[in-house]
Amino acid sequence: MTKISIIGAGSAFTQDIATDILLIEGIEGGTIALVDIDAERLEIARKLVEKIIELSGKRWNVIASTDRREVIGGSQFVINQIEVGGLQTVRYEYEIPLKYGVNQCIGDTLGPGGLFKTLRTLPSWMDIIRDVEDLCPDSTILNYTNPMSAVTLLTSRVTSIPVVGLCHSIQNTSRQLAKYAGVPYEDMQWRAGGINHMSWFVELTHEGKDLYPVLRDKIQNPDLLKKDPVRFDAMKYLGAFVSESSGHFSEYIPYYRKRQSLIDKHCSTGYNGATGYYADNWPIWRKENDEKIVKQLEGSLPIELAPSNEYAAIIIEAMLKNEPKVIYGNVPNEGLIHNLPGDGIVEVACMVDRNGVNPCRFGSLPEHLAALCRSNMAFFDLAVGAVLNNDKEMARHALMVDPLSAAVCSLDEISGMFEELYEAERDFIPVLK
Repeated sequence: MTKISIIGAGSAFTQDIATDILLIEGIEGGTIALVDIDAERLEIARKLVEKIIELSGKRWNVIASTDRREVIGGSQFVINQIEVGGLQTVRYEYEIPLKYGVNQCIGDTLGPGGLFKTLRTLPSWMDIIRDVEDLCPDSTILNYTNPMSAVTLLTSRVTSIPVVGLCHSIQNTSRQLAKYAGVPYEDMQWRAGGINHMSWFVELTHEGKDLYPVLRDKIQNPDLLKKDPVRFDAMKYLGAFVSESSGHFSEYIPYYRKRQSLIDKHCSTGYNGATGYYADNWPIWRKENDEKIVKQLEGSLPIELAPSNEYAAIIIEAMLKNEPKVIYGNVPNEGLIHNLPGDGIVEVACMVDRNGVNPCRFGSLPEHLAALCRSNMAFFDLAVGAVLNNDKEMARHALMVDPLSAAVCSLDEISGMFEELYEAERDFIPVLK
């Protein structure tokens, strides 16, 4: 029987992932194990998944516990979507860097926010990995937790259990590009590679026609440019469109957030790059999602059994039914992208079947795009190394090579910002030596 464990089941992802699993044709039953350290959120998730099962008409079973060791044994798939101390720290990670001139929109992958989320998340995740090795060593780990590259990198370095990091940026962006170019999505072809949140669509065609001249012509229309200001501007100068949203992407390179005039010009409102957008809104979004689920359970809002664009169920179906599928996954490089570090994590097309997730060789990125990826990979390598080696200086050095912090601050200022964040979050991260 199929068994799937979801760690961090109180996450907003659980509804989509559970629905996708229940929509897999031909897999009529199994067990979904839910784990969360918040008993109240876990109970809401349990009731929600049970309701989805009831609506599906299938014979799945749900088990749930705040103690993962009670329920994850024998899992074939372990889905990670944990959040460690985020509500308590989100203001620190936005407001303290802002004092130093480091202006973040999201701050959960790179930058000061991404670093301290890494330092908070990885120790807890390592404890979970040890239990997975003990109780379900033949499983495959599907990671959704950000910082995606850092979590997947650490996993690949501490266990032999297969891991793939999953995101929806390739799916979303490819559909956006079809709309921007005015071509049917089903007929568009592309080739993309890089790292999570910075994969580059190096080829983009429709019926053999290069779509980049079309896009460059279309962004002469200011209304279209405003829809995706950072990514279109970067495409104009770098020659390729990137996979992550304008707001997220603006934090990963040194060009757009280093002075207010640039922020005003390129990082307009909302998810396109607004200052403090995540810190100001994430607690609200979380509360609203919880309230929506309660209404769904009460029957005042419907639960729709519609598929999402997440990859987890696609992987599960392909492996269990041996029906090959193609996804974009974050996996150890090992020569997949020639001009990126071989011991880092890259995002490439992967073929999935009963043998698992099989990455496809990409070749080389254009060198200027590879250079931008390498700077971020160095950040992840140092941040993960800081946790594995319990090394405070490695963590500080990670912030020093962060593109956004380096574009704004001196080394002395970055060191001071690091210390202030470290002191503010002492209750949420292990003591580093």
